[in-house]
Amino acid sequence: MEKAPDEGGGDMEAAGLIMKPGRSEAEEMTPACNALKDPSLTDVALRLYRLGQEDQEKSALPTLSNAEMSEGQAEVEMDAAPYLSPSSVMDTICGPSLSSLSYSSSSGHPDADFTSTTSSSVLSLTPPLPPSVELPAVMTDTRLTLDVYQGGAAALPLLWRSVPGQVRGLLYLRLGSEDKAGLDVALDVLPHLTELRSLAIRGHCFYDSDGEPLPGLLTTLPASLSSLCGLVHVDLSFNQLSCVPSCLLSLPALSSLLLGHNCIAALPPEMCRLSSLTCLSLLGNELVSLPPGLGQLKALQTLDISHNLLERLPDEIGSLGELVKLELSHNKLKQLPESMGYLLSLRELVIYSNDLFLIPHCLNKLPLLKIDVRDNPLGQPPTPPSLPPTPVQAETKIPELHLGYNQHSFRVSSAGCHVFLPGGAELLFPPGCVERTTRLQWLEKRPQRKWVWLEEHELLLSRPLELRPHGITFIKPVEVCVPYHQAKRREVLVRRFDGQSWNILPTSLRRGSKGHSSHPGGRPARLACCTVSQFSWFMAVSRPVKDSCSVTPAGALLVSSSDPGIKLHFPPDSTVQPRTITLQVLQICVSEVQALCGDPQASVSPLLCLTQNPSLDFLQPIKVQVPLPSGVTGHSVDMSCLHLLHGDPTAQTWTDITSQVSLNVTHVYAIFYITHFSWYWLWYTTTSCVSGAVRKVYQRLKQFKVQFLVLQRKSDPSQVMLQCLPTNKVDGRVQDLSQQYDGPLPSDLCDLLEGEQFFAGFERGLEISTERPDCGEGRLSFVFYSSLKNLKEVYVCPAQDQKAPVRGQVSFYRGEIPNNLPEEVARKRKGHDSQWLATLPLRLPALNSENNFITEEIQYPPLNLGDPESGYLTEANLLSISLQIGQDWRVIGINLGLSYQELDRIQFKCRDNLGALVLDMLFQWARGQTKAGPGAASRLVAAMIESGRRDLADEIEDIVSIGRRKYSESLRRVGLEEESSSLGET
Repeated sequence: MEKAPDEGGGDMEAAGLIMKPGRSEAEEMTPACNALKDPSLTDVALRLYRLGQEDQEKSALPTLSNAEMSEGQAEVEMDAAPYLSPSSVMDTICGPSLSSLSYSSSSGHPDADFTSTTSSSVLSLTPPLPPSVELPAVMTDTRLTLDVYQGGAAALPLLWRSVPGQVRGLLYLRLGSEDKAGLDVALDVLPHLTELRSLAIRGHCFYDSDGEPLPGLLTTLPASLSSLCGLVHVDLSFNQLSCVPSCLLSLPALSSLLLGHNCIAALPPEMCRLSSLTCLSLLGNELVSLPPGLGQLKALQTLDISHNLLERLPDEIGSLGELVKLELSHNKLKQLPESMGYLLSLRELVIYSNDLFLIPHCLNKLPLLKIDVRDNPLGQPPTPPSLPPTPVQAETKIPELHLGYNQHSFRVSSAGCHVFLPGGAELLFPPGCVERTTRLQWLEKRPQRKWVWLEEHELLLSRPLELRPHGITFIKPVEVCVPYHQAKRREVLVRRFDGQSWNILPTSLRRGSKGHSSHPGGRPARLACCTVSQFSWFMAVSRPVKDSCSVTPAGALLVSSSDPGIKLHFPPDSTVQPRTITLQVLQICVSEVQALCGDPQASVSPLLCLTQNPSLDFLQPIKVQVPLPSGVTGHSVDMSCLHLLHGDPTAQTWTDITSQVSLNVTHVYAIFYITHFSWYWLWYTTTSCVSGAVRKVYQRLKQFKVQFLVLQRKSDPSQVMLQCLPTNKVDGRVQDLSQQYDGPLPSDLCDLLEGEQFFAGFERGLEISTERPDCGEGRLSFVFYSSLKNLKEVYVCPAQDQKAPVRGQVSFYRGEIPNNLPEEVARKRKGHDSQWLATLPLRLPALNSENNFITEEIQYPPLNLGDPESGYLTEANLLSISLQIGQDWRVIGINLGLSYQELDRIQFKCRDNLGALVLDMLFQWARGQTKAGPGAASRLVAAMIESGRRDLADEIEDIVSIGRRKYSESLRRVGLEEESSSLGET
């Protein structure tokens, strides 16, 4: 599975505080603290604070990736762009960090005149600045960071008008580019910042409500920026640049230029002017060729042109005598030029995922060179070009089949079929996959532990999809696409269960077909697709990105795709036989670790999970490079506080092996040597590092903070929804259900593991039917999965002989329900034990004389269909029929003649309430029949038969037959029947 690595234009910036050479930390912080006394800055801060009270919406601080920066590039950043991260500044100077900045209406605001010259809106910080935090916390003497506020670029002209002296002296500036209006006014200010050395204007710093990164909107730079002669570092990643801005080509001091993830299709010949350039990144663009003038960049040390469309390299690339690292992965290169043998300084060449059949012998002359050649057809004969499709093949179109929720079987012929399942899943049967027409079945199961098996750190993203019959072998592979929930910064794969064992299938990710969405009017579902020759069980899972390589006696280099700062160096003769190495990197939130271990100074590196096959000790020590814990640098580290932990994945124990290895520290990395593989974790703590404490922290990191919901349907209080959700999803879910459900507030926080089983038991006057397959001894069985809804819908009734309103409760447990609890304890459930999770109250209304709950029913206008002679249906008849329709409502509505738009509107209006949804559909059709003439009952019968509901059709015919008989009897009683007969005889 190909996945473009995230652009990371600032390793040093993401790492936190980096001080200027020759200055102490205290000296570095002094100007920022002294600036608090500046009255002009204080005035601006107070204005922003008042404006900030208008908007309380919170947004998460973006996490900047380090996917692109190499060790050599990090050293460039250290010298060229000293930087203070906003979180470090806020924590050190004044207090909590800010999270975003947005627009609010200026109408009627006392500071409405304090706005940008091009906008009628005023700026407001979200959340607002607390009174203890002033503007110098985000603008120190030479640094201004605005890309951590959504729309923060618009604050630059505001600051320029208020404190031009301080802004003019800026050396380092970061802007976000997700807000076009704010970015345009900020670009007008940039030419005045003549002292600027580092400029970053990046997209993808924030995410929308669907979890998608907000695009950068920068398309060009003004020509006047060529006056910024002091610029050394420029980062324009994740934007919409179609070419390299011409103003950058006349900056004589520019040494680092990051243009990754744009739309650049060609480089200008004038690139050769950048004689000082040492680092150039064009990762993730649309380059098809490179200009020969690129070879004139004699100072270039790092060049990243991966994830482009390059088919060849110019011979002039051999002139880059200072080049140390060259990234060429994920292109279409078929050969490398012989001139690369002159790159005597080259130490790292990354060329995996190309079309290379041969590595030039000239590269053997570079003894210090490490090459990553994975995913290339090395040693294979060139693949002949595919033949163009015949006219018959080009015109062949596979038929489509859209199934409903009640259609669990379908037929596939030799012509093939594209099957769309409810919920977003798709099955693609190519022509000729079966010899004769075959009947197949599908079923989506509730996730249970016996159907779901997960490895360490894996998450379930979909329900298990069962395809039948098992064991049938197709002539051609069939594509199975499973819809899945989004998983940020993780690898999504399809796992299959064949009835005996689980295995991972090669997976590709794409969006579903247009026009087929799991929700009407929504975007097509995300699909995890695989090809299979037999049917069984399938589900989508996510796991930390897994990188693999094959190590031979010649040695190898393995670099993590999720964090390029993590590297494994395998020296020659470290193994006799080839072996497969697997590396997984688990990113850890430092603040969570600090809260769990109670040490505010604690910090950790990413967790390394290393495996190999076969599992044998290496003959030579393997060099492992891992980034230092966040906030720790080689200049400030106290080696007595740095601990290397070795983990046993089977026993899940941790051992401090710091004294057993040689642990070396550079400015940003720790390096150690090992001879066997397991888990490794680097800790920095000012207190004594106890392995048992680390084990407890690791176990807690795998747990999810969850809350429980118990909601009663407003139209039927006996129908109860029980749900367990991660706490960050609870508020939105409660808001969505508030129209149809009512209930107590969500429970307190609890901890659950992915795939953990728990139970719900009803107590104190409430009972539940024990005939459900997931119910035993009055308890419902749940299994928690963080990406799924984990819900049950049940009917609860009062215990026997209960006539008055019942005030009961439902409790959630691990394992068995505790026995012999005192009544006071059972009522309040104070004090957590090893089994109890939460208790929430329920109230059922009193019963009436007919043993029904006294509640308000949904009122529909009186309605009678048809006429007594051709068929007569009353409102009561329709209500009785609606109770039996269930999930078939949409198919029946289509056969009744309702449009897809009408059904989508009904589904949106009555979502989460199937009963109201069925009634609305049925009565909307019935109201349209009042002017359609006689025969409404027969039309309803025909629709039921077409929908596969012969049982309802027979019931309607019985109702109509009884109505006709009663009508004839009434005529006979009043004598009208005889009168009509005599008239007919005359």
